[in-house]
Amino acid sequence: MREVDLGSGRALLIKEHGEFSAMGHKCPHYGAPLVKGVLSKGHVRCPWHGACFNIATGDIEDFPGLDSLPTFQVTFPALQSQKRSKPMARCSAVINSSTGFSHVLIIGSGPAGLVCAETLRQEGFTDRIVMCTMDKHPPYDRPKLSKVCTETLSTKLRQYRIYQECCITECRDVKTRSVTFDDGLRMEYRKLFIATGSKPKPMNYKGKDVRNVFHLRTPEDANSIARLANNKNAVIVGTSFVGMEVAAALTDKAHSVSVIGIESVPFKKALGEKVGKAIMKCMTLPFCFSVLKLKEVVLKSGKVLRADVCVIGAGSVPATSFLKQSGVHMDSKGFITVNKMMQTNVDGVFAGGDVVMFPFPQRSNKKVNIPHWQMAHVHGECVRAPSILDSFWFQMCKSGVISYCKGYGDGFDDVIIQGDLDELRFVAFYTRSEEVVAVASMNYDPIVSRVAEVLGSGKTIKKRDVETGDISWLIDKGSQ
Repeated sequence: MREVDLGSGRALLIKEHGEFSAMGHKCPHYGAPLVKGVLSKGHVRCPWHGACFNIATGDIEDFPGLDSLPTFQVTFPALQSQKRSKPMARCSAVINSSTGFSHVLIIGSGPAGLVCAETLRQEGFTDRIVMCTMDKHPPYDRPKLSKVCTETLSTKLRQYRIYQECCITECRDVKTRSVTFDDGLRMEYRKLFIATGSKPKPMNYKGKDVRNVFHLRTPEDANSIARLANNKNAVIVGTSFVGMEVAAALTDKAHSVSVIGIESVPFKKALGEKVGKAIMKCMTLPFCFSVLKLKEVVLKSGKVLRADVCVIGAGSVPATSFLKQSGVHMDSKGFITVNKMMQTNVDGVFAGGDVVMFPFPQRSNKKVNIPHWQMAHVHGECVRAPSILDSFWFQMCKSGVISYCKGYGDGFDDVIIQGDLDELRFVAFYTRSEEVVAVASMNYDPIVSRVAEVLGSGKTIKKRDVETGDISWLIDKGSQ
């Protein structure tokens, strides 16, 4: 693969098995250079978050992201543009915003809901679709918020308006196929897709009503955190992914950043103690492990932390309380149980994203909950066909350091480290019994993309293959 200059821009020129093709050179998700990704079996996988693109058509084949890439006809000595995007059908129903009926009602405007709506239109569905959300913004890229963005526009996923801001107050009997909103509107539907996501886990503490304490949920929250933390003292309560990403983003903005958690090492359960300690080292932040209170934060030990802004990232719970009397089956934690088609126990009612427990092929179809942006995209696309993602990724950045995770490593029993933890250049293989089930890395791109190619092909990686110290066979995988 090679980037080439077209005069008016750049393209990625690809040669695979003697055949040439060309397409856009940057991933449309976050702009990663695809030339640093992995070429394998007719597609290129992004080195940052694993999005996958067909080299012949430019179509996106694996999430995250919403858009395909332009392709170019390869003729020597020039490339001719053939921009491609899958057309979406137009609604043929008579549109009246006060009409209390929708052929498809989507509750929630996160990636699962948005992909569901776009997939239906791409597949030629022309009847009415209504998307309802409690957010005052159209669907936006929520993971960017934990990087503490400063511009709302930079988080928008789509510029057009197809959304309605509202809140469902009750959904008592799904057999009647209707929901009631806070403004009194009752809407009937033929199909319902629930994708309300998660909400911050409730905490009991004094000072929760003061203005400088935030649960990071909206672009306004992110803007306020960035403004209040500028050259001031920031305290992060919780070592969740959100809390730790906010801490990393504020290190070069705030005068001081302190992180409070209940675990001695962040991510110990998710990534293992060795990787968690490496992340602590790279962030060079004071970590305190106790509980708190504000205008300053007072720990149980008596230590006082000055706090001009406080961000609470102590985990989340599913936003499904409005379904308690609906007849839709939920487990004891409030997660909606679905089958591989994302269908609930009620005919015509589907669910996806953070709110569901779904059968996961890598765990013999055991039902799991994976609250992840990439997984939510796949759930939304299941209106086309059942296709459960076999991997998911997260990112934590500080001074150019990026960490990824691939696979479903819940319940791993060992971690094999290759590389140098002290230098923050390593890859961690998570094993269960004698098989690699997940991988995380720092400054080792694109090895996670290459692992994704191996596991995505149905092959397995054995523990013995990665504990010898020689992983050159894996590093060479997928290169052409």
